[in-house]
Amino acid sequence: MVVVGLNHKTAPVAVREQLAIAESDLAEPLAQFRHPTLNELVILSTCNRVEIYMETGDTAACTAACTDFLAAYRGVEPAAFEPHLVYRYDMEAVRHLYRVSASLDSLVVGEPQILGQVKAAYMAARQAGRTGSVFHQLFDRALGVGKAVRHETGINDNAVSVSYAAVELAKKIFESLQSRTAMVLGAGETSELAARHLVRQGVTSIFVANRTHERAVKLAHALQGKAIAWEHVEEHLAHTDIVVSSTAAPEPVVDKTMVQRVMRARRQQPMFFIDIAVPRDIAPEVNSVENVFLYDIDDLEHVIAANRREREREALVAEEIVWREMRQFDQWLEAQDAVPTIVALRQRAEHIRQEELEKALAKLGPLDARQRRALDALTSGIVNKLLHTPTVNLKRATGQGRLRDYVQLVRHLFALDA
Repeated sequence: MVVVGLNHKTAPVAVREQLAIAESDLAEPLAQFRHPTLNELVILSTCNRVEIYMETGDTAACTAACTDFLAAYRGVEPAAFEPHLVYRYDMEAVRHLYRVSASLDSLVVGEPQILGQVKAAYMAARQAGRTGSVFHQLFDRALGVGKAVRHETGINDNAVSVSYAAVELAKKIFESLQSRTAMVLGAGETSELAARHLVRQGVTSIFVANRTHERAVKLAHALQGKAIAWEHVEEHLAHTDIVVSSTAAPEPVVDKTMVQRVMRARRQQPMFFIDIAVPRDIAPEVNSVENVFLYDIDDLEHVIAANRREREREALVAEEIVWREMRQFDQWLEAQDAVPTIVALRQRAEHIRQEELEKALAKLGPLDARQRRALDALTSGIVNKLLHTPTVNLKRATGQGRLRDYVQLVRHLFALDA
């Protein structure tokens, strides 16, 4: 087993984007990448990684073929991406997949999207007929690892981005964001991310204001909100619960006097201001107004730093889950070595049973169907009971370091290789 790939740690975005494959386009490369020794294949491509998972009888040949395929399929010279590739083999490949599924290898540790992306990659490969028994086990278990980490740790609980932390603070103030109204001042990336988080949390309407009105219109359209003229900000603040501000203004665009007027118009209903601008957009004195909550970028960074430390602690627990599941998969994989021997042993026993049964039937003379079925069941039962304990003990030898010796002994004692 081998995984060949690059990610945000090994390659800049300029390299990653050259190899990236959209989820909706996976069927084509899954169908095209073929090699005589390639048994199973899964392609995982996200904004932060492109990884090819392969189960193969010839690791060296398949990794070389994989590099050639990526270059040809994406129309990129191998020299442009080969220095950024990382190769992981056997149990190290298993560990890597489990860590990816658990979001331990993500740009933001604990982010929830990766588990769905791993599942989509696996399902695409399965639908294309490129997975078999090994990858069915491997990826089913990988998805289980991701779910276990989410349920058994708090790795997803704490915000570690400015935009997400801002929304989490808003939820603490208002409990529920359902039916709340928000306003975005400025049309920058961080403001947009925060606004999108707000929408996902149930905010029903969003006003967008920017000194360049065209940009406000564009962002409002993306958010299904309403663009307002800059000079009308104050009158709309009276109908706004949450304000996200990130303009490039050299001086505050919202001061204490303005907020006092707004709060009178709101009859003192609480307002939450998130100022992620540098220099600050909202005068610090605003925080002294009753029922007004103001957080600036430093406040958010303190929250993020504390949350990041907490996630790091939870990540240690998650790593234990990864190791636990790795050992279980390793035992399953090892047990597969015994399967051909068990099958061969049972086939040998069945062959002997059939031969001896035919001899006995010939000596007994004419028997009716019921009597023949009874003899058949009797001999089958004897064989199954005789083989049951050796079969169980052979499987139990998995993980004890004795399986290979047991397999060789059984094959020798019963002449299974003769």
